[in-house]
Amino acid sequence: MARAWQALRLLLATLVALVALTNQGRKKTFLKVEEVSIREPYVEDTIQFMISKFNQENKDLYNFRVIRILNIKQQITDHKEYHIEVEMRRTTCQKLETTNCKFQEGELYKQIKCFFSVFVIPWFEKYKILSRNCTDA
Repeated sequence: MARAWQALRLLLATLVALVALTNQGRKKTFLKVEEVSIREPYVEDTIQFMISKFNQENKDLYNFRVIRILNIKQQITDHKEYHIEVEMRRTTCQKLETTNCKFQEGELYKQIKCFFSVFVIPWFEKYKILSRNCTDA
């Protein structure tokens, strides 16, 4: 009878250890969070994706363009995540136009400040905007 209890305890301990290891594998471990330059690899591509996606999803008739990058932070886990703060202005180009876009003046002038969080796996060219918060500047 004692042997049966020992075997049951061993089986239970093994099961608990496997569950603990499985849960540990699902947790994101931050390797580092650091401020980076636009010259860093993948940052410029990420910003281009971010602005393109913003303009596609935005209900404004005109595209917006970055006028100033305020801050870029990179968070590394099992992927890269960029936290980017920018100032943007409305251009004269409508949705399908992308070249020779001057900034709007007068009544159509609009400047906004946005914070984006972008999921990136650059070696697979996979991008996804996780969050976006824009306010009038």
